[in-house]
Amino acid sequence: MAKKRVAARGKRDGRTNPTPWTKEHVRDLKKHSRVKTPVAVISKAMKRTVGALRQQARKLGLPLGHRR
Repeated sequence: MAKKRVAARGKRDGRTNPTPWTKEHVRDLKKHSRVKTPVAVISKAMKRTVGALRQQARKLGLPLGHRR
């Protein structure tokens, strides 16, 4: 039976530590939410992934994306 490889302590599959959300970042996200900026545009402007933006928006109770 082969042994499972275990990542070194503190490592997460080669990903870097997430950038913390500052008050300025939250303010920018709220502004983009109000003016209904597409998520892909926000992602490039804030240099964060779409998933990270959606998670933070959900945590803050902001509408983000899928507006028809």
